[in-house]
Amino acid sequence: MRVTIADVARMAGVSKTTVSRVLNTRDEVDRSTAARVRDVIDQLGYVPSSGAVGLARGQSRTVGMLVPSLTWPWMGEVVQGVVDTVEAAEFGLLLFTCNRGTESVERFTSQVSARAFDGLLVVEPENTLAMLTALHRRGLPVVLIDDRGRHPEFPYVTAANREGGASAARHLLAVGRHRPLVLAGPLRFGCVRERLDGFRAAYADGGHPLDPALIVESDFTEADGREVVRRLLAEGRDFDAVFAHNDLAAVGAMAALRAAGLRMPEDVAVIGFDDIPLAGHTEPALTTVRQPMREMGETAARMLLARLTGGAPPGPPAVLPTSVVVRRSTTNG
Repeated sequence: MRVTIADVARMAGVSKTTVSRVLNTRDEVDRSTAARVRDVIDQLGYVPSSGAVGLARGQSRTVGMLVPSLTWPWMGEVVQGVVDTVEAAEFGLLLFTCNRGTESVERFTSQVSARAFDGLLVVEPENTLAMLTALHRRGLPVVLIDDRGRHPEFPYVTAANREGGASAARHLLAVGRHRPLVLAGPLRFGCVRERLDGFRAAYADGGHPLDPALIVESDFTEADGREVVRRLLAEGRDFDAVFAHNDLAAVGAMAALRAAGLRMPEDVAVIGFDDIPLAGHTEPALTTVRQPMREMGETAARMLLARLTGGAPPGPPAVLPTSVVVRRSTTNG
C-alpha cells in the first residue's frame, strides 16, 4: 500500500501542512519537529508526490490541459509541445478530453474543484466557453490554443490563419489556377473564416474573384471532402483547383478526383491546410499550408508557466506564422 502524507503526519503527530513545509525545507518548522518528521519519512519510506511538495506554497506544480479529442490529426503534435515544455519546468500534466460530452465535463470540473492543477491549457471543446470563462474569472489561469474564434478575455496562441489562406491563394495563382473550389470547414470556427477571408482577398487582388457557388462548407472529414467534390463534378461544376481547409478534406477531394479520372495536378491542383504526416504520403503528395502545431503547444505552455511562476503576465495574443509546403499535388516542377 502506498504511504501517504497523511500517514507521515499521523505518525509524527503533526499536520499535513507541517509535513509539506518540511518537504519544502521551509524554516517555519522548529528543528526538533522537522527532525521528527524526517525520521518518520525515512521509517515509512515515504516518496512525496508533486502535490504534497507543493501544498505549503499553494501549488500542485501540475498543469491541466482540456481538449475535445485526441483523435484530431494534429492534436498529438500540440500535446507533445506542451509536454516537452511543462516537463522541462518540472511540472506535471493532467490531460482531459471531452469524448463523453457532459460526463467528461463533469469529471473535469471535479478536478478543478479539488485544485488538482494550478492552471489550464485549452483547445476549446464545443459548448465549454461559458464554463471556462467562469473558471477564469474565479482566478484559474487559462491559456487558449485557439481555433474557434477570438476570446479577448483569455491569453491565447493561434496560427496566422488569414495569411495562411492568402499564401494558399498566391501559390495557386502562381501555378495558373484561376477557378478554385474552396472546401471550407465549419464557418462557426474563427480559423475557417480567417482562412477564407485571406484566400478570397488574395484572389480578388489577383484579378480573379471567387465564384460563390464554389465555396462550400464541409465538416473537416475525408468522407465529406470526397462527397462534396463527387457531387460538384456530377453537377458539371467547372474548377481547376481545390483549396481544402484541412488535409483530411483534401485527401477526400483527391480520392473523388481520381475516381472521376482526373489527374493531379494536370487537371486539378489540390492544396490542404495543417501538414499532418499523411500529407507527405498521398499520391500525389499533398501541397499544404503548414500550421506550427508543436510550437503552438510550446508557446501556450510557456505563457501559462510564466503566470504560474511569477513571471510577466501574458502579453498580446501569440500569432505563429504558417508556410506553404509545396508538393506534387499542385505542381510537377
